[in-house]
Amino acid sequence: MKEQEKLELLKDILYPEDRGQVEDISNRITLLELIINDQEQLAEKVNPLVDQKIDSFTKSIPDTLGPTITATLKKEIKNHKDEVVDALYPVLGKMVKKYVAQEIKVLSEKIDNQLSFIKRWKLRLRAIFTGKKEEELLLKELSSSKIEQVLLIERDSGILKASYSRTSSIDEEMISGMLTAIKTFVEDAYHKKNQNLELIEYENYHIHLQSFVTHYVAVVISGDYALKSKNKLQDLIFNFYYNFMAMNLDLVFTSKDRPKESKTIDKEWLEKELAESFGNAKI
Repeated sequence: MKEQEKLELLKDILYPEDRGQVEDISNRITLLELIINDQEQLAEKVNPLVDQKIDSFTKSIPDTLGPTITATLKKEIKNHKDEVVDALYPVLGKMVKKYVAQEIKVLSEKIDNQLSFIKRWKLRLRAIFTGKKEEELLLKELSSSKIEQVLLIERDSGILKASYSRTSSIDEEMISGMLTAIKTFVEDAYHKKNQNLELIEYENYHIHLQSFVTHYVAVVISGDYALKSKNKLQDLIFNFYYNFMAMNLDLVFTSKDRPKESKTIDKEWLEKELAESFGNAKI
């Protein structure tokens, strides 16, 4: 018998329990290796633990991350008020306009029901005194306004960013500078904070001015410019500004945390969007 075999025999005689423990540990290691190398068996053991951790984390998010998220949002809103206002103004404006328009519509229907008889007789009397047909007068009343020109102007500088026009016009850069000067003069003359000039009348034309934080939109309208036309026009302006300006504020200027730096907005792209938004619009 060799020396090594003698030693092993002596160990078995002196420490018989150790051999059982070693075999048990060896079997466990072998089982773990099988589980680790078999994805299905590993997933069966690990997935319940992962699901439990995810469920626990999801339930704890409001308490653990909620205050941090709220504090971060408050800080960002406080540091970027202009950007937040520019993004929300069109949406809130449309919501308020929709509610007001609905209430006006209900009131208008009630009034029309009471005055429809009177209106018919007034139309007949006008036809008698003017010598025109009732149909002609009615068509004239129903004639809609037309959008002749749209200008997107930087509010502080008066720089023309983009424009749309049905026909060739005089120097649009000069028009934008003139409108900005008139707008600033009127608003400063009356010392009214948070109020903006909204309408300029010029012979047969009306120039509607819709102000935002960084820009304003000037729309030249021909024809009868009534409240109904104004509501439709404001919807068009809000839609355009929300889609192509408020959603791309990073194209306008950098964050307040960094030095303010003007960035170039593609003029051709903006003018294409102006044409699509206002070109075939009816107000």
